[in-house]
Amino acid sequence: MDQLDQTLVRTQPSVHSLRKTYKEKLRPTPAQERALEEVLGRCRALYNTALEQRITAWQRCRVSVSRFQQEAELKAIRAEFPDYAAIHSHVLQDVLARLDKTYQTFFRRVQRGEKAGFPRFKGQNRYHSFTFKEYGNGAKLDNGTLVLAKVGRIAVHWSRPVAGTPKTVAISREADGWYVAISCAEVPVQSLPPTGQETGIDLGLASFATLADGTMIHNPRCYRKAEAYLRRCQRRVARRGARRAVTGGAKRWCCSPKPINTSATSGATPTIRKLASWCGSTT
Repeated sequence: MDQLDQTLVRTQPSVHSLRKTYKEKLRPTPAQERALEEVLGRCRALYNTALEQRITAWQRCRVSVSRFQQEAELKAIRAEFPDYAAIHSHVLQDVLARLDKTYQTFFRRVQRGEKAGFPRFKGQNRYHSFTFKEYGNGAKLDNGTLVLAKVGRIAVHWSRPVAGTPKTVAISREADGWYVAISCAEVPVQSLPPTGQETGIDLGLASFATLADGTMIHNPRCYRKAEAYLRRCQRRVARRGARRAVTGGAKRWCCSPKPINTSATSGATPTIRKLASWCGSTT
């Protein structure tokens, strides 16, 4: 080790802990799923309303509405609408913080001359999560179950124990269900013991991996079965496509004795017919 490497080792701080997020799948009951959907829908409506307020204030009065001004209105909103009073205040504050972060990112990209898209309204399929910004205040763990304010105790499918100090709790909806992401600070680092063996790895097609000394690691058996099954499926699709092109589609489209009727009332798809009825078209 030369003098430069020794200097880098001495000046590099030793890392004993880090920030880590544990994402686990939730097992809510049907009633709890409806409650989570309700919270998610209200958060999306608040996001869109706050965005509309910012846009309208700037277009009409040339006034910029800040995040703290909008947070000051949450008390009146919760008093006026019982649906929002049933949602924890930290969740609503995080919605406005998310909108403000989007605005700050937009202006930062504009200042840098980068391509920036203006913050847009969130549709039902574009808003998937809400966050409790302080663990223990509205969301906590109790004997392996997740306790959410206004929702109840939700079972969690744990894959590993949680380490460190929990800070935030985020609930997200994905294609296969609901998930919880617990962000923890001061998670101890578990370093692997040094082995003194170093090698290079080359991933390829002939073998799964080849080491620097020439040792080849063959593809696992499950991968070979998957590759063979994929080849069979590809051949089956190719045969079906060729047969369909000869006997079906090509004959019907190329050898038709009369032109195909594409009117909105006979030959078009249901979507085109619906659009034509909306537009008042008869051709």
